[in-house]
Amino acid sequence: MKRVVVWMLAGGILAGLGWGAFRLWDERRFATAPFGEGTRTIVIPPGSGPRTVAALLVQGGAISDADRFVTHMRFFRRGQRPRAGEYEFVGPVTPDEVLARLARGEVKLYRFTVPEGLRLDEIAPVVGATGVCDASEFLALARDPATARKLGVPASSLEGYLFPDTYSVPRGLGCAGIAQAMVARFRIAWDAAEKKRKPGVKLTQPQAVTLASIIEKETGRADERPRISCVFHNRLAKRMRLGTDPTVIYATLLANDFKWDGKIHKSDLQREHPYNTYVVFGLPPGPIASAGAAALEAALNPIECGDYYFVSRNDGSHVFCPDLECHERNVQKWQVEYFRKRKQASR
Repeated sequence: MKRVVVWMLAGGILAGLGWGAFRLWDERRFATAPFGEGTRTIVIPPGSGPRTVAALLVQGGAISDADRFVTHMRFFRRGQRPRAGEYEFVGPVTPDEVLARLARGEVKLYRFTVPEGLRLDEIAPVVGATGVCDASEFLALARDPATARKLGVPASSLEGYLFPDTYSVPRGLGCAGIAQAMVARFRIAWDAAEKKRKPGVKLTQPQAVTLASIIEKETGRADERPRISCVFHNRLAKRMRLGTDPTVIYATLLANDFKWDGKIHKSDLQREHPYNTYVVFGLPPGPIASAGAAALEAALNPIECGDYYFVSRNDGSHVFCPDLECHERNVQKWQVEYFRKRKQASR
């Protein structure tokens, strides 16, 4: 009788071990079996429990079996808890991979690039194209003085403080989050430029950011920025008008609800406006665009030069002059005669 009981116990133990081994093998087969095809986007709302998560993953085509996935989470991956967010799965993925990505919070990111020298009204459509944030909402937010105060920006808007860079953002970040990220990136660039500030340059942050935006709009050449900065520093020191076309364009845009025909007219140059540096002395009230790191550095660290003027060669470069007589010769050569010859050649 005892022998029978022993064999029954042994058989029960072996059966249990066999069942356990089968369940483990079956679980690993499920957890490591690739499933699905194409691109699937699934949103996991905050506060979703295991069964809700599993049901959403089945509906979205990321996994094949909700019950088995719940078992997988509860008994085999207890330390991995899915995080809320929008997730994208491309091609076949295993339940293990799905859960690992949810546990790490690897949400879908939307990428956008803001080039140097864009204004708020030009940045907003770039942000809006991601679908994460509406362009008009972003523009209104960026122009709101309350937003600037909240983000610690020393201005009435975020003009000049949304740093040009490439960003990857989750859908849940929203307009306010994107603006915050761009201003945070500006602060990093500003701190780097501040470390290279030239002794004797006394510009405040708003003044330096304004000057940097003008430098950014005047040239795209890295080798010219410190010299153009020198010209403006020299003119400021002599209390001369800056006389820079990009500020005239900005004043025209402000005066005409950001509509412009692409040409600077005599009336634009004569317009009484705080941003028209052909009329007012010193820097305009604020930035006219978002400057990149090189322009910020140039504003705080100009080279030494004796120049007070520069004019475009119409090839992206400029020719510099220390006095008005030299400048007028260059204007005659590179503006008047250059465009006269082009007009004659086109006839």
